[in-house]
Amino acid sequence: MQKKNKIYEGKAKILYQTDDPNLLIQYFKDDATAFDATKRGTIKEKGVCNNQISTKLFEYLESRLIPTHFMKMLSQREMLVKNVEIIPVEVTIRNIVAGGMSKLLGLEEGIKLKQAVLEYHYKNDSLHDPLINDYHILALEIATERELKIIADLSFKINGLLLEFFSQRGIDLVDFKLEFGREKGSKQNIILADEISPDTCRLWEKNTGRKLDKDRFRRDLGQIEETYQEVAKLILS
Repeated sequence: MQKKNKIYEGKAKILYQTDDPNLLIQYFKDDATAFDATKRGTIKEKGVCNNQISTKLFEYLESRLIPTHFMKMLSQREMLVKNVEIIPVEVTIRNIVAGGMSKLLGLEEGIKLKQAVLEYHYKNDSLHDPLINDYHILALEIATERELKIIADLSFKINGLLLEFFSQRGIDLVDFKLEFGREKGSKQNIILADEISPDTCRLWEKNTGRKLDKDRFRRDLGQIEETYQEVAKLILS
C-alpha cells in the first residue's frame, strides 16, 4: 500500500492518502495535549503503544461484530483504515464519575454509576467541545435520527465489551470517548473510527484506583511513559 499526500493532522494522529481512495494510513504521534491543547508535551513511544493498543481493541471489537474503520497494522506507528467522513460529535460513555462529569455536577470522583451514561459533545476545540443533546444534533443536521440510534446502540455495546475486556486484565474502565463516521462509498454504513487507547479512555487499576491513562499527563502525576507501556503489555497479553 503506497503512502501518498498528508490530508489531515490532528493532535495525536496524521492521516495519509493511499493509492486506494477508500483506504487511508493512520499514523500515531508522540505528541500529547490536554485542556483543548493549552497544555502540550511529548510522551516517548506513546504513538507506538497507542497503535498497538488500538489494533488489539479494534480486532477484539470486530470479532464481536462491531464495525470499525480498522483494516490492519502496517508498522509500529501506522495502521491501514477505511476512509470515513467523521461525524463531528464525540460520544462519551461514563461508568464511574470522573473528569468532566465530576466538574459539571460537583460530584466526587470515583462514584460508580448505577447505569452507563452517554454524552454527546460537539467536536470543536475552539468551543471546548461543548456538551450537546440529540435535539441539537438533529436540528443542526449533524446526523440523522437513524444514525444517532446506530451510534448509541453501538456505543453501549462497545462499553459492555470493553468493560469485560479490561476487567479481565485488572483494569476499571471509568469512561471513554468514541468517534464514528460514514464509510466512504457506503453512506448508510456508520462505523467506529479514530482510536481506543489511554489517550481516549480513563483506566484505573482495580482496587487501588491508580490512573493508567492520559490523566497522568494532564495532572502531572509522573511515570507517564512507563504507564502507557504497562497498559500496552496488559492489553496485548
